Amino acid sequence: MLKIPFFKMSGSGNDFIIIDNRSAIIAGADMGTFARKVCCRRMSAGADGLILVETSKAADFKWRFFNSDGSPAEMCGNGARCVARFALVNHIAGPDMSFETDAGTVSATVSDRRVKISMPDPDNLKLNEVVSLSTGPLAFSSVNTGVPHVVVTATDLDAVPVVTIGREIRRHLKFAPAGTNVNFISLRPDGVVAVRTYERGVEDETLACGTGAIACAVVLAAQSEKPSPVDVETRSGGRLRIYFNEKNGHFFNIFLEGDARIIYKGKLWGDAWNYE
Repeated sequence: MLKIPFFKMSGSGNDFIIIDNRSAIIAGADMGTFARKVCCRRMSAGADGLILVETSKAADFKWRFFNSDGSPAEMCGNGARCVARFALVNHIAGPDMSFETDAGTVSATVSDRRVKISMPDPDNLKLNEVVSLSTGPLAFSSVNTGVPHVVVTATDLDAVPVVTIGREIRRHLKFAPAGTNVNFISLRPDGVVAVRTYERGVEDETLACGTGAIACAVVLAAQSEKPSPVDVETRSGGRLRIYFNEKNGHFFNIFLEGDARIIYKGKLWGDAWNYE
């Protein structure tokens, strides 16, 4: 039976199955189903997403990223940090590298467990809008940081029903057909931004979201001129640091820095994806 080597990695609480697919050990049109099955917790290895490392002619490598529901995604900040460390450990690239994603080419610098990556320039920034929910109107801002994000300010972050409200916003007609990720934030007295995120594709609250952390930093900077860098504390307790430049309301030179931890490596047996 085919056994597929893999790493399990975590970036600030976002966990991923990462596979070196440069020899096309996984091929075919049904990769989404494969991703959904191996990412299913308790039934398989379990993860927030699957990352396949593949050959690139323009960079050190390229990735294919799948959410845990099997849907492809253009970008994942925490996954990008993890795949960079994976590439270094497996001699696919040196400590300074670049790799292709559907959101553009990403550069990364790996220093032990700490990884700093470039990210796409945010676009479609919209501030202080209102959406009508079943509970009434809700103020929000939004921005695309590689994937779409909504940012909502909360007075009591612990009390927010993240899954209930996040799911309603994620599937709201205002954000159709692609939907959106949803972040609830609170600015602490020490200047750190605390965030809880409902992730599209995972369809649940996750312990961290890198592109969401960038969205929070950009929205706060646009609203209150909060300077770079911005420290964001995720639900896992992990800290992400976002660097940026801003001119005339345009944000650029975006970098995301945080941990990328190797949890274990092993082999997926066929039982990991051959089940009903």
